[in-house]
Amino acid sequence: MKKIHYTDRYLLNPYHPVTVFVIGAGGTGSQVATGLARMSVALQALGHPGLHVTVFDPDTVTEANIGRQLFSGSELGLNKAAALVTRINRFFGFSWEAKGQRYPLKASADREEPALANIIVTCTDNIRSRMNLWRFLKKHREHTSNNERAPIYWMDFGNARTTGQVLIGNIRGKILQPVSNEYLPVPRMNVITEEVRYSTIKEKDSGPSCSLAEALQKQDLFINSILAQTGCDILWRMLREGRTFYRGAYLNLDTLRINPIPVDNDRQFPDYSRRAVQSFSRTALATPLSVMTSSYRSSLS
Repeated sequence: MKKIHYTDRYLLNPYHPVTVFVIGAGGTGSQVATGLARMSVALQALGHPGLHVTVFDPDTVTEANIGRQLFSGSELGLNKAAALVTRINRFFGFSWEAKGQRYPLKASADREEPALANIIVTCTDNIRSRMNLWRFLKKHREHTSNNERAPIYWMDFGNARTTGQVLIGNIRGKILQPVSNEYLPVPRMNVITEEVRYSTIKEKDSGPSCSLAEALQKQDLFINSILAQTGCDILWRMLREGRTFYRGAYLNLDTLRINPIPVDNDRQFPDYSRRAVQSFSRTALATPLSVMTSSYRSSLS
């Protein structure tokens, strides 16, 4: 019997726009935020409240960002999150928010409760941010109330130069599934940090790119946009159809192939080879496709 995951029912008919935090507004994040804007318009046309997105990124727009990321010369020196959200709000008439800082936010005296959203989307380029985020989110796994602060799903994007993956999993421990005579419902999908053994990976900082040409040596021109479209399509189907057969996908631009990852949690990411782990770099961050064993890589080629 084919396995399926039914979307948390609250997200299908909420009292308010579904809240989304996009962490990172670079190559992938800028594309994802734009895709979410289109998704919100489409959902509203179908009678859904749509999405309310907050983008987090402390970085500013540089020359190297123009062309590969969704920024223009007129935005040089501006905070990435602010530039991106301002443009989206003007174009679509939204009131989305931008935070020029990292997430999770540090505790402060004027904020009694931690900042949370229904869906967390990470588009960052380092391991530490994912581990810190997971330590924070695990504290809220048993959050049972249904409101704009209830953390339910975490979608993570990661890529190397021409390969990448997107994976969505539950923040909430288990999601209630309806009885089905046709499919086998799966109440829990692992998040990226439950699949990848980051403790075995030595992160290397390759430093910022000084030009677009240098940036393209690290990440190809369309890897971010294609990966973002793939992830947004998974999320769109979860909100539009209320279900998904796939919790993610591998992307390989060299072979022009996209391989889906079924919701079946028995099929986890393969173990890393020692050589692959040692050669792991910042640009290949969190990309199981780029560091998996050669035998598994060949099966996808």
